[in-house]
Amino acid sequence: MTSQDDKRFLLGSTIIPIILVAIMWLVKIVETVFDLDFSFLGIKPMSAEGLPGILLFHFIHGDWHHLFANTVPILVLGSSLYYFYRPIANKILLILIFTTGLITWCMARSGVHIGASGLVYGLTFFLMLSGFIRRDRKLIIISLIVVFLYGSLVWGLYPKYAIENNISWEGHLAGFIMGIFLAFYFRKEGPQREEYIWEDEDDDNDDDNDSDDDSDSLSQKTAPNSPSPTPDARPYWDVPEPDKDELTVIYRFRKK
Repeated sequence: MTSQDDKRFLLGSTIIPIILVAIMWLVKIVETVFDLDFSFLGIKPMSAEGLPGILLFHFIHGDWHHLFANTVPILVLGSSLYYFYRPIANKILLILIFTTGLITWCMARSGVHIGASGLVYGLTFFLMLSGFIRRDRKLIIISLIVVFLYGSLVWGLYPKYAIENNISWEGHLAGFIMGIFLAFYFRKEGPQREEYIWEDEDDDNDDDNDSDDDSDSLSQKTAPNSPSPTPDARPYWDVPEPDKDELTVIYRFRKK
């Protein structure tokens, strides 16, 4: 892949995350400009009224600070997903969007749950674990970077800390569970560990083939019904003694 192709691939990896973030910002701008509140479209656990929130709650945020906190992670993690796991990225994203909402609807405490934090947790823990499972050096590096950047998200899984800060720890837990589950479930799809063929093995095979060829040629030379071997092929002790005339050196002197 040339540098130009790599740039195109990188830009292509940002399209879906940018669209998701753009929708979130558009929703918040509409709320602000028209003085509206879309929180009623969030998840209301175990309630028919809250069913639309299973898909919609990711795009609704309580305030601008809440939106800012989720914007950068979705851009970074989403772009990483589409860059390194392009063949399965759509599956991962759609499953996370649906299942994090569904789990939150099934198990969360009463109230209204909004925000894309569950999606952020799902992407984080998928990328964090998937690289180690696949044992690919490049993907492991990405996993370590994600651990470094977003490892502190684990505090959002602690109920007491989350409740005190009005955070839906249930949505975080849903993303955590699904991220780990999808990392294992799709471990055989998408990028895999590169396998190297060492040259030494090829050389050994070539040597074996050469030795086989030599043995075949020797067996052909020494076959019972084959003509007598040439002198070059006979051992040194079996070479006949040369004629004496061949060993005589004749000197010719020229008169001055």
